[in-house]
Amino acid sequence: MSKIVPISDHIVVEAVTEDTTSESGIIIPDTASKEKPMKGKVLAVGPGKLMDNGERSNMEVSEGDTVLFSKYGPTEVKVEGKEVLILQASDIYAKLV
Repeated sequence: MSKIVPISDHIVVEAVTEDTTSESGIIIPDTASKEKPMKGKVLAVGPGKLMDNGERSNMEVSEGDTVLFSKYGPTEVKVEGKEVLILQASDIYAKLV
């Protein structure tokens, strides 16, 4: 796969599919899971947003992190047959540790 190098405060994420069945065996309908934040693995991180003083902002995530992000924030891109998401740092809600 081609290496994707994001610019500014953009982040490349590979979506992690959520289970559609709960631990107790209840099947969760697609409509319920679509409104929740999505989860993914960070593949690449840009250098940070260029601020007015000429410095770059610090990125709070790094490659390999698992993050929760907005359903409507990312842009879906297909690179060599593999779907990845590109989003801005502000679209990430949390990092799972």
